[in-house]
This record gives sequence, C-alpha cells and structure tokens, in this order.
Amino acid sequence: MVGISDLRSNFKRWKMEHKSQIEDLQYSLHLWRRSPLSIVGSILVLSIIITAIFVPYIAPYDPIEQDIKKRLGPPSWDHPFGMDNLGRDILSRVIYGTRVTLMIALIVTAIGGSIGTLLGVVAGFLGGRVDEVLMRITDMFLAFPRLILALAFAAALGPSLNNMMIAIAIVDWPIYARLARGQALSIKREDYIEAARGIGASKWRIMFLHILPVCSSPIIVQLTLHMGTVILTAAALGFIGLGAQPPTPEWGVMVSDGRPYIMNQWWVSTFPGLAIMIAVLGFNLLGDGIRDILDPKLRR
Repeated sequence: MVGISDLRSNFKRWKMEHKSQIEDLQYSLHLWRRSPLSIVGSILVLSIIITAIFVPYIAPYDPIEQDIKKRLGPPSWDHPFGMDNLGRDILSRVIYGTRVTLMIALIVTAIGGSIGTLLGVVAGFLGGRVDEVLMRITDMFLAFPRLILALAFAAALGPSLNNMMIAIAIVDWPIYARLARGQALSIKREDYIEAARGIGASKWRIMFLHILPVCSSPIIVQLTLHMGTVILTAAALGFIGLGAQPPTPEWGVMVSDGRPYIMNQWWVSTFPGLAIMIAVLGFNLLGDGIRDILDPKLRR
C-alpha cells in the first residue's frame, strides 16, 4: 500500500514539475477576480448552463401543455411569467428555451469556428494561389450583411432548427478564417517554425502541431464573444419563422408569438426578450474576461 508520506512526496514532485503551469493558472484566476464584469458574465453563463442541464427539474410545467381557459393570463403566483396565447406557461417555456438556445450557440460556433480556423491556417501558411482563392471566397461572404445572408440560406434550406444552425454556421466561418489567417501569417515567420522545417517536418505537421495551437487563444476569445451574436441571429430567424418551428420553446419564436398582444399582454414577449438579453450579455462579458486573461501584454 502507498503511505501518506509517499503521496505527499509524489504531490510535491508533481508541483515542482508543473510549477510554471500552476503559477500561470493562479495568475489567470487573479486576473479574473480583478474584473467584476468578468465575474458577472461567468455567473450568467454558468447559470444558463446549469439551467439547460437540469431543465426537467427546474421547469414547473410542461412547456407544450395548453390550458385555453388560462389563455393570456397575467403573471401570478402559479405562473410567475404569465400564460401565452395558447395557455402555455411562459416560465416553463423560457426555461426549456435555455437548452435550445445553448445548443444552437454551441453547435454553430463549433462548426463555423472549426471550418474557419482550418481554412484560415491553411491559407495563411501555404500562401500563394491557395491563399488568394480562399480569401476571395471569404471576401464574397463578408461582402453581404450576415443576417441577410443567413436569412437567404435558411429560406433556401427550409424552415427548421437544423437548417437554421447550418445557415448561421455557413455565414459565420469567414470571421474565424480571417482571424486565423492573420495569426498564421505572423507565426510562420517565427524561428521555431524555421527550425521545424529544418528538421524535415511536413507542412501539415507544422500547421496542425505548431501553428494551430498558438492560434487558439484569439480564436477562443472570438468564439465566446460571437456566441451572443449567434443567439441574436437565431432569435431573429425564429422571429420571422425561418428557425425553430412551433411548438419548440425557442426564445425568438416566443417573442414573435407575443407580437400581436404586446400592448395589453406585454408579458408574452417581454420575458423571452429578457432571456435573450441576459444570455447575450453573459457571453459578451465572459468573452471580454477571457480576452483580458489571454492578452499577452496584460500578462506581462
């Protein structure tokens, strides 16, 4: 059996071996604690994630259960957010919408970020005709307003949740491609890249093992900051009927459902709108905090 003294000695040895990583983590936590807005953003995003995970245990009612007798009922003790135009509990629908919205943000940023980062690194490192072709395609996408282009793709693919996520991902990848290309152009001139070439490393090995990891910091910041934009775009497409379809509890669709009643039954649209605002604010504040933590100038 391993004794307590052996465990302590192994732990001390591990601390000595990873001293720089531990100090880096401690300083990152110090920077995070220095920024109240980063803390607020982290709390908001963590609350959204916890709510999305434990949705069935938090929501008081079935989000698609209808009670026509309580149609457009105002906020009360039994229904704190009121009832919608079909007699469904708005609080339960907002809570279930958290899972839908978080899924959209994660899937879209994962697809768009992966495609854009890979194409940007390839274009920046290889240069020449490859860079010219990929960047001209990127410029074509960036020449159109993202929301209009996403609307066009969503309309062409058909109104559904999956098609909406595909449409937004198609529109978003050029942002990451431009950023990754700029990083690759500056990194490929470093001495250690020349050393890797000198020992016979292939182009693909250099791109994916030496350049791509270094590009991760600004990409992560951009991913986090852009999640708020993805949520707004998804809500806009849902609002005009090109996103999630009823009875899916998606916040943009819920705001659209309450549009005819906004003057008298304000709660139908107000609470889903507040949920959108809180989610976007949380991701924006968290992205600012991550940017400050990963900023090399601030760390020095």
